[in-house]
Amino acid sequence: MATLSMVSVPIAPSSLPLSTWGRSSSVSFPAPKKGGIGHGGLRIECIRIGGVEIPNHKRVEYSLQYIHGIGRSRSRQILLDLNFDNKITKDLSEEEVITLRKEVGKYMIEGDLKRFNRVAIERLKEIRCYRGIRHKLGLPVRGQRTKNNCRTLKGKRASVAKKKSPASQEE
Repeated sequence: MATLSMVSVPIAPSSLPLSTWGRSSSVSFPAPKKGGIGHGGLRIECIRIGGVEIPNHKRVEYSLQYIHGIGRSRSRQILLDLNFDNKITKDLSEEEVITLRKEVGKYMIEGDLKRFNRVAIERLKEIRCYRGIRHKLGLPVRGQRTKNNCRTLKGKRASVAKKKSPASQEE
């Protein structure tokens, strides 16, 4: 069983209330235990690949999917290309992490991919093609119906005032 030791930290007298100046001038905090995240330790180890910190406690196949532009099939393809076992991310060696970074670097991911998509949509809007006009109006682009669904694109429902009947206008 682990024991809890205390660490003393000296405190300047000016930061203490006047009533406590003659007493002890140090405060005790529990010493950090050995271990990773959530166990009282200050040591946080995350693997950073493609500018994204991927989770340690998941398998590599699923951890890679936290990178924008890498989905299930691409993460499986990366593991096949490198002949890696699908082990837990924290169990990877330094050499494996370096080769994984090099392999992921071959693909268009994160900022580059987002920029590429944004430029493509801007081009569609500029040439005023059907898809560009739909993007500009905030409507579905790929042929979906708009009578009932597509609330995420159209926004909240706006009520429309009904026309008054001719009989009620005379009164």
